Amino acid sequence: MNEATNRHDVVIVGAGAAGLNAALLLGRARRRVAVIDAGEPRNAPAAHMHGFLSRDGLPPAELLELGRAEIARYGVQLVRGRVERIDHGFTVRLADGQVLDARRILVATGLRDELPGIPGIRERWGRDVLHCPYCHGYEVRDQPLAVLGTHPGAVHQALLLRQWSDDVLFLRHALDLAAEDRERLECHGVRVVEGAVARLAVEGDRLRGIELADGRAIPRAAAFLFPRMTPRDELLTGLGCAGEDGWIVTDRTGRTSVSGVWAAGNVVDPRAQVITAAGMGSAAAFAINGDLTEEDVRLSVERHRPEQDAPSAERHVLEGEGR
Repeated sequence: MNEATNRHDVVIVGAGAAGLNAALLLGRARRRVAVIDAGEPRNAPAAHMHGFLSRDGLPPAELLELGRAEIARYGVQLVRGRVERIDHGFTVRLADGQVLDARRILVATGLRDELPGIPGIRERWGRDVLHCPYCHGYEVRDQPLAVLGTHPGAVHQALLLRQWSDDVLFLRHALDLAAEDRERLECHGVRVVEGAVARLAVEGDRLRGIELADGRAIPRAAAFLFPRMTPRDELLTGLGCAGEDGWIVTDRTGRTSVSGVWAAGNVVDPRAQVITAAGMGSAAAFAINGDLTEEDVRLSVERHRPEQDAPSAERHVLEGEGR
């Protein structure tokens, strides 16, 4: 493809809910948009997503398929590949050698869930080893649940889960549990179990329990843990976007500290659910289109002014000759 073909108003890196929803609005605004999809959605292990009005229970892959079909109707270009870097200007360079130029950039690359190395965790992740009570709690309601003490956020998880089950155990594992947190858990009906977690017991493709290092086996139907969330923000940091406490800082529209660069979804907000990320993409799209419009108007004025000034300048010359 030649340089003219590759010039876009907006290049969106990431084709999850945030990126696709931004592309939908920008496509409808008749902007020239390309979305780059590496094909690695964070929620790929989950069979269903929840909490999305009119899409509750839909498989995540189906939502993305529907989204890709919708943006195609508005002429948005979908590019399969991985972005290696973005140069100021903006030139987007893909690993396969493709190069796209853009006036504005939206990064919606999500985050990585870094899981503890307990045998069985990764294999069951998103199935019966879960993270978000709001996303999965209802599906395991009234069942025996465990929360693994692999992260300080696990205490809050366990307290929340009592809304879905009367049988919640907090497996302390290696977490240094403060006396106040222990009291809160026990008073709220969550029993604290001492001992390190050795492995998950799986039978018939279902979690049956959790085995501790001392040999005890604790029957459980599902387990929750709080992963370490690491933003996929290498492209943003490479552009020099400012961050705080390990996360890129944006305004309410997703605008970063670098002019012309926006970010949306889990790459800047680990708490964003699918519907939240979609809303963030929408807010970014509004702001980006407005910013492009301001630039378009400024350029129109600059092109028009010489035409207005030319007769005036000619008149001044003739007046000077007359004198």
